[in-house]
Amino acid sequence: QVQLVESGGGLVQAGDSLRLACVASRVPSGRAFVTYTMGWFRQAPGKEREFVSAISGSDSSTYYTDSVKGRFTISRDNAKNTVYLQMSSLRPDDTAVYYCALNTIVYVRASYDAVSRPEKYDYWGQGTQVTVSS
Repeated sequence: QVQLVESGGGLVQAGDSLRLACVASRVPSGRAFVTYTMGWFRQAPGKEREFVSAISGSDSSTYYTDSVKGRFTISRDNAKNTVYLQMSSLRPDDTAVYYCALNTIVYVRASYDAVSRPEKYDYWGQGTQVTVSS
């Protein structure tokens, strides 16, 4: 059973930066971590979980929801089975619990629609709280 553990959340002020990390363990030995599409989602109180960013397992293409483009950057260190979300110019509306997720589907070329749907992801972390004060 794949396990995902997020870290790096915290309380910051508007305009600050944070880097979230998600470490995947118990990844099946027959398939390299680099081949998995990894996503970040977030859920604010009283709201549905929403897509933030993803990095494809096929060609490491990156995807972002419009509200974070130019401010957030997703990356991965395959040697460490880790995916990162660098968040800059944080705003109070970025406040949420951030979840890392792993998608086992093998894409030739992943579409934004494919990687942005939470139901496409098979494994989820427990989440890390990000709070941005004004």
